[in-house]
Amino acid sequence: MTVPIDSDALVWSRCMRCRPGVSAVTCIELAQGCRDKTELARLKKGLAASSTVIVQITPATSQQAAELIDILALSHGMRLADAPIGAMAIELQATLITANVKHFSAGQGLTIEAFLP
Repeated sequence: MTVPIDSDALVWSRCMRCRPGVSAVTCIELAQGCRDKTELARLKKGLAASSTVIVQITPATSQQAAELIDILALSHGMRLADAPIGAMAIELQATLITANVKHFSAGQGLTIEAFLP
């Protein structure tokens, strides 16, 4: 089973009990956090070695992400990168693993598992 994982949880966790799945947005977040080309190469190698499934954003995911922003941006602090990650979990009907529970807690149709590093 593929389980969507937010970038915060993926960074901290090396041992998963499931096959991790990340959105293309999560990959961008992780790449943005790299300090140099060596770290970027390690990131790409690590994602490939762990058989991480990279899920591309679909038009339906984009629409759901816009709806999540409308609902959660002001009340829960949801930001641009979080919305498509949550939308992907809703689209896949999967549990999202994240340490940013506040950003996702009121998302309709979203099941969250809190990640505690």
